[in-house]
Amino acid sequence: MRTIRVKLVVLLVLSAVDMLLPVRADEHEHTYTDTEEVVLWMNTVGPYHNRQETYKYFSLPFCVGTKRAISHYHETLGEALQGVELEFSGLDIKFKGEVLQTTYCEIELDKGKREAFVYAIKNHYWYQMYIDDLPIWGIVGEADENGEDHYLWTYKKLEIGYNGNRIVDVNLTSEGKVKLVPNTRIAMSYSVKWKKSDVKFEDRFDKYLDPSFFQHRIHWFSIFNSFMMVIFLVGLVSMILMRTLRKDYARYSKEEEMDDMDRDLGDEYGWKQVHGDVFRPSGHPLMFSSLIGSGCQIFSVSMIVIIVAMIEDLYTERGSMLSTAIFVYAATSPVNGYFGGSLYAKQGGRRWIKQMFIGAFLIPAMVCGTAFFINFIAMYYHASRAIPFGTMVAVCCICFFVILPLNLVGTILGRNLSGQPNFPCRVNAVPRPIPEKKWFMEPAVIVCLGGILPFGSIFIEMYFIFTSFWAYKIYYVYGFMMLVLVILCIVTVCVTIVCTYFLLNAEDYRWQWTSFLSAASTAVYVYMYSFYYYFFKTKMYGLFQTSFYFGYMAVFSTTLGIMCGAVGFMGTSAFVRKIYTNVKID
Repeated sequence: MRTIRVKLVVLLVLSAVDMLLPVRADEHEHTYTDTEEVVLWMNTVGPYHNRQETYKYFSLPFCVGTKRAISHYHETLGEALQGVELEFSGLDIKFKGEVLQTTYCEIELDKGKREAFVYAIKNHYWYQMYIDDLPIWGIVGEADENGEDHYLWTYKKLEIGYNGNRIVDVNLTSEGKVKLVPNTRIAMSYSVKWKKSDVKFEDRFDKYLDPSFFQHRIHWFSIFNSFMMVIFLVGLVSMILMRTLRKDYARYSKEEEMDDMDRDLGDEYGWKQVHGDVFRPSGHPLMFSSLIGSGCQIFSVSMIVIIVAMIEDLYTERGSMLSTAIFVYAATSPVNGYFGGSLYAKQGGRRWIKQMFIGAFLIPAMVCGTAFFINFIAMYYHASRAIPFGTMVAVCCICFFVILPLNLVGTILGRNLSGQPNFPCRVNAVPRPIPEKKWFMEPAVIVCLGGILPFGSIFIEMYFIFTSFWAYKIYYVYGFMMLVLVILCIVTVCVTIVCTYFLLNAEDYRWQWTSFLSAASTAVYVYMYSFYYYFFKTKMYGLFQTSFYFGYMAVFSTTLGIMCGAVGFMGTSAFVRKIYTNVKID
């Protein structure tokens, strides 16, 4: 009986607290009843030209509405990592409830507050708000033509479109330009107008997309151009290799019919001569196998995330793309362990636990190290991009308690299922000396030239991806991205096969690292292109934004290079096994 009474008291207390708290609009279901509260969240404010340099909205001396505050927590990991800082505006907005121009607070403009607003206006500060997950942007103020007087926009005119019981459109008009004069009071006001709309709820984000930019003829032409490059390369590789290999096979078969004296007197050259060394373990096999495993995982993550983005509109939810990528990366950790562990076992590696640790933490350590460095700068700037300590702990927990165990499972499976060195040729005990060759056949030259064609197949798409991330565009043409990824892989494999064939023909059996690095050199050209994009396509400035840009562009380029290197090596490895399987070796 006493337990029942306690439960009743708890229920009554909870009911009373729920009644006292503001009514929460159903932002998750996105459905409202008439006069139900609609929350206007204030997100961030920052320089227009520095998209990632954002601060809390109320870091500027704006005033808050009279309505009671509603706390917001980071709902997803991606939202926290992207610096989303939602704070309640304090404005009273009801579903379908018209609000005439109403003053909600006043700013007492002293000298310090005026200087803060003037600095924001000079640097073209803009702010972002959310209503029912729909983003709204506005400008803080503007200066006159001479740049002497500065004005603050004080009137937020909201026009909200609804279809049934759902919000489908939000527009903001900034009015009420007031000159910033010290020791004055500035009244901040707002109004809300509701209008019926025919826009479907599923299509409400279409207004934020830019088909004229992403579906421009240049975009289609670049895809067609890359596709023609693939056809040309595949045809060229097939023709050269099939004709050349046919001649090689014929010559080697003819040599089989010679007696020992004729064979000794004949000229020995070509890729067959290194059959006893071509499957020799690569230098630094532990690091090499870890890079290959990480590259295979990055490729898997890229394919899965792009497919998910094609099926689901991830851009409609804050931080959903980043959250999806983190989840998929953690879930595909067995891929890393399988390919890295099996390759290390084939090359005779014995420190497989160390290899497993390096493979598991190679990419996370690089990303977290860069983020940690940039986080110091963000904390110095008091920017919203500063990653909270709790989020850091969550990322570390994912690395240690999800990625590492799954990588261990993949490593064990890889070593046991495909870790046997079943090479078609026996490896000689003594390495064969590498003869001198022309300068353009040196591995260093091949590595430098190997990334040009893969980069040429993707650099137009790089412009669209960079613009969507560093400027104010929403990338949504993931079908293009999937096609470009497939084209990149085909071009990379074709180029590395040709490079490896010429290297082996020069009797140089160091093809493993050469095939990986010649494909991975694409990253160098992508990073060089990022410099061009920064200086000629953007107006970014300042230590924080510059560090953020070049830091994360280095991470992006490196991961792209590791992926291309792994794809190039896997394709070349299949080619090498194939040609040496078809040759009779005594």
